[in-house]
Amino acid sequence: MSHRPPCGANSAPSQRPLADTTAPDEGDGVDTSPSISDSIAKTTCYMCACRCGIDVHIKDGKVRYINGNKDHPVNRGVICGKGSSGIMQHYSPARLKKPLLRTGPRGSGEFREIEWEEAFSIATERLSAIRRTDPKKLAFFTGRDQSQSLTGWWASCFGTPNFAAHGGFCSVNMAAGGLYTIGGSFWEFGEPDWDNTKYFMLFGVAEDHDSNPIKIGLGKLKARGAKVVSINPCRTGYNAIADDWIGIRPGTDGLFVFALIHELLKAGRVDLDYLLRYTNAHTLVIQEPGAADDGLFVRDADGSPLAWDRIAKTPVSATDASAKPALTGTFAVDGRRCVPVFQLIADRYLDESYAPDAVAERCGIPADTIRRTAAELAHVAFEQTIELPVAWTDWAGRRHETIKGRPVAMHAMRGISAHSNGFHTCRAIHLLQVLLGTVDVPGGFRFKPPYPRSAPPGPKPAGKTTRPMTALDGMPLGFVCGPDDLLVDETGTPLRIDKAYSWDAPLAAHGLMHTVIRNAWASDPYPIDTLMMYMSNMAWNSSMNTVETIAMLTDSDEAGNYKIPFIIYSDAYYSETVPFADLVLPDTTYLERHDCISLLDRPISHADGPGDAIRHPVVEPDRDVRPFQSVLIELGARLGLPGFVNDDGSARYTDYADYIVNHERTPGIGPLAGWRGKDETSIGKGEVNPNQLQRYIDNGGFWHHDFADDQRYYKMANRSYLDFAVQMGFIPKAEPIVFQLYAEPMQRFRLAARGHGTVLPPEGDRQRIETYMDPLPFWYMPFEEAVVDLRKYPLHALTQRPMHMYHSWGSQNAWLRQITSQNRLFVHHRTGASLGLVDDDWVWIESINGRVKGQIKLIDGVNESTVWTWNAIGKRRGSWGLKDDAAESNRGFLLNHVIGDQTSADANGKRYSNSDPVTGQAAWFDLRVRIVKCAAGEAGFTEPQFERFHQPPHFEPSPDKLSFGADFRLAREAAE
Repeated sequence: MSHRPPCGANSAPSQRPLADTTAPDEGDGVDTSPSISDSIAKTTCYMCACRCGIDVHIKDGKVRYINGNKDHPVNRGVICGKGSSGIMQHYSPARLKKPLLRTGPRGSGEFREIEWEEAFSIATERLSAIRRTDPKKLAFFTGRDQSQSLTGWWASCFGTPNFAAHGGFCSVNMAAGGLYTIGGSFWEFGEPDWDNTKYFMLFGVAEDHDSNPIKIGLGKLKARGAKVVSINPCRTGYNAIADDWIGIRPGTDGLFVFALIHELLKAGRVDLDYLLRYTNAHTLVIQEPGAADDGLFVRDADGSPLAWDRIAKTPVSATDASAKPALTGTFAVDGRRCVPVFQLIADRYLDESYAPDAVAERCGIPADTIRRTAAELAHVAFEQTIELPVAWTDWAGRRHETIKGRPVAMHAMRGISAHSNGFHTCRAIHLLQVLLGTVDVPGGFRFKPPYPRSAPPGPKPAGKTTRPMTALDGMPLGFVCGPDDLLVDETGTPLRIDKAYSWDAPLAAHGLMHTVIRNAWASDPYPIDTLMMYMSNMAWNSSMNTVETIAMLTDSDEAGNYKIPFIIYSDAYYSETVPFADLVLPDTTYLERHDCISLLDRPISHADGPGDAIRHPVVEPDRDVRPFQSVLIELGARLGLPGFVNDDGSARYTDYADYIVNHERTPGIGPLAGWRGKDETSIGKGEVNPNQLQRYIDNGGFWHHDFADDQRYYKMANRSYLDFAVQMGFIPKAEPIVFQLYAEPMQRFRLAARGHGTVLPPEGDRQRIETYMDPLPFWYMPFEEAVVDLRKYPLHALTQRPMHMYHSWGSQNAWLRQITSQNRLFVHHRTGASLGLVDDDWVWIESINGRVKGQIKLIDGVNESTVWTWNAIGKRRGSWGLKDDAAESNRGFLLNHVIGDQTSADANGKRYSNSDPVTGQAAWFDLRVRIVKCAAGEAGFTEPQFERFHQPPHFEPSPDKLSFGADFRLAREAAE
């Protein structure tokens, strides 16, 4: 008997395609099913990171209409406003048309058009000189490009460690917090069990990410009567339909979670059997203050962690399935005092400082609400358990006749991540889930393949040594397990320009994109020659402290040379960053190129099976533009990079499509997992199949594999799944993945701060490392909040994107602009009344970093100590093909102008990036502000304003009206 949801995840019979889609003749002469296209191309949407399947209707070689692909495993035909408006993204007047070379001052927008051969020659000459002398003088940073397995590999082959992508600005502590704890994480690494959960907690999730699967899932929960609890200062979108909205104060989510844990521990409502089977809760930790191994695990001669068998009264392997380990107590092993991890957990979180009454005021939540939430969690987890009649076998060979689950699920995203205490808050949420026994069980949070992986996963970041004309010995991004893995020199100085994997940010798994401009400008820790960027609007909404960032991009030394000598930038549109480039390589739109949504990167898997997808050109470009991935591959060949050329020096790949099919990261494993091998039947591993791309196109642009019933849950310890994961290349061995409630790698950093080991932090960093590299999660006040005068700046200020837009490229879209062309600062009506403000007042929003001006809107659905606005609506004049009188440039505003990119100086005079100290995640939700009503003469327009950009050559004037579809109607009527 199958217990898999019908037709895969997120599907329902009503979402399946009709056998006959022609509407019946109603006898009135009206054709209700006119032919709207000559053909339909199935590909993958790129209007956000959701990666839904779409049907693109083509008429006379042009895009006519876009709807959801009903067979696609991500969205099952559902499409949102962003996806359907991809037409206007494709036909945007802001599209770049030809390579550009700067002719005027940087930032002016003065360019001349050049041919692609000249562009390649300029880039190749510059990059060749860098590679021959010092490869790390190239800094290569990308945005939400979804091709990081290629771009990171290119950087590795070039030999520069200075590569990172969007994650450090977005959600690296969400990823690292999960990967170091459970071997997976929220968002792209996992999902709630929408079909079985009965109690769903949503932490800090805005509506622009993963919107269609979440909307489908929430619809299922509401239809079944499951309870939805949202923890978010702002009541928008998902939070607005929650059964229980908890309007928490920003940055205090960790305190709230610890209070829940306190209540559960006090009541004894934790899943002890789950902890013993799947976590390190019983692993012994050395308690010898001052010793070089204090806080590390007790290990045997082979290095395996030990536990204490409470029956045999002796230490045993922590992975011994026959042992009866103790979870509490104090024991002596070889004369040394040690305790189980769970004892440390109990000691910390049972402390009254974590009690609801102790945290309620700081969280802005009544203590009774915290107690009620904890009681509801316990009731659903332990009184409403699920048991599926499916037999499975665990890693130790034990057969289980049913699959049991506790139907509590959680999901979290940027509202947690974008704080300087975000890593520990992310870990706290995972600790809460694991204590309840709800990870990868029916009704709980579930892993998406290729996760889970070992916690922490491999590999380690490469870049300890860089040599001319030499590739790195691995990939630039990875996971460190202790000080020896850091990318620092013998003095503790960072080896990367963004200071990732240094004492500033030891676990920076995604790099620190937001620090590269300041560090390159300041030659800190060293000067670079060229900054190459792709799809990262770092002169506007992808930077903190925008005013200073713009100044850094244009600043010169005493000789008149730019402090950042050369900037190469690729974008499809004339964004605010393009005018600051010296060389512009124009990209295509997503409907004009190949892309690979790969298991090597960010696939479209769901919990019931792995999947990946492609994009392919559904229309030909009408401009002289090229896909950046293909441009990068050609640059690699021209530079002679290993992996990009054959033994005779000829190009190995003709373009990105050729790379997708023929590249192998390791033998048999390439960018795409489906239809591998000569017989096209292998998945995961297999020989190169020259017809692979066509097989994807024939299948609707995606591949998906459904798990057998006995593989779907307990993936961290399920023998059938683990064997499958080895076959696919997800993990090296079919061994259990042990959840790390206590993160031993972090303790190694604390020991280094105490003077133990061969790699030690500089004296000025030791207290910071000792404090924040705690192996158990804890809460601390966000950095900016801890140093500003809270009486002067009493309000938290947040920025998030609306459901109908994504990053800055959505807010140029003509259809989406009709929904939102001006953002407001949303203020609680009681807060507004206390300041004498009414709807539509113009106000100054002031922080310690500067001020910005905009209009307010009074609302109820926000924490009273918090104001917030939509991000990326405000635009700079001359960008994005908008007219000078566009609301976005005149009345919209960008809160980034008042967000600081550095912390205040510490006792040693050092300023760090305004980031999470563990991962380097940008802390742009820590902002504290005050709002002041504008004087009469100041109202009516936003500030700050900047000089208008010049337009590129042959850039068409911004239209007075941008419409679509009339030509198709006229052609149809003429044909009739």
